[in-house]
Amino acid sequence: MCRHAAWLGPTRSLTTLISDPEHGLLRQSYAPRLQKYGTVNADGFGFGWYDGSRPVRYRRTVPIWADANMPGLAAAARSSCLIAAVRSATVGMPIEETATAPFADGPWLLSHNGRVRREAVRPLAADAESVCDSAWLAAAVFTRLRDGLPLADVLPAVVRAAAEGDPEARLNLLVTGGSHLAAVAWGDTLFTHLEEGVLVASEPLDDRPGWRAVPDRSLLLASPDGVSVTPID
Repeated sequence: MCRHAAWLGPTRSLTTLISDPEHGLLRQSYAPRLQKYGTVNADGFGFGWYDGSRPVRYRRTVPIWADANMPGLAAAARSSCLIAAVRSATVGMPIEETATAPFADGPWLLSHNGRVRREAVRPLAADAESVCDSAWLAAAVFTRLRDGLPLADVLPAVVRAAAEGDPEARLNLLVTGGSHLAAVAWGDTLFTHLEEGVLVASEPLDDRPGWRAVPDRSLLLASPDGVSVTPID
């Protein structure tokens, strides 16, 4: 059910998430190594980066390998904060750009890897840009961030509420505001690699040493000051 990745650190291009690594998101779109649910991620893709403090998005409903503009755009898009995703749509969910990560609100960009019953998340937000489950989950997060609540409190609260309504939900999330990064592991794989900065991905982008699995039901917080991983009770 989708693969995603994010970077926080010195400026680099989106190709470092997508096509440069041997197992980047381009390859994960048709040959993921650790994906438990679904076999390909061909129902669209999206990526985001920051122009100063302003987030910029590019989303399509075609497979990432079918977009002739993607290689050039990914090479030109450079930032200290990057996020990208390839999509395997939940059965019954629409294939449309508004249902494709990253979702955006103000400075925030969000990607969801998983599935959740819409009935479990619709009570958590007033509206969403798409009827798909991920859009409603994003709306629930954005609503609370707009109210000024800290990201470190918002993500566990939304995930717990969604899981209470759907105990089988898979709720892996990536969220960034440009200067920091947060991720939730809940029901699917998530890995991190610390180098000059912080790399977070559904599965390792390459075979270098140093990739570490994030424990299930955990919250990862990353900033220029460091990285922390705490359990979500």
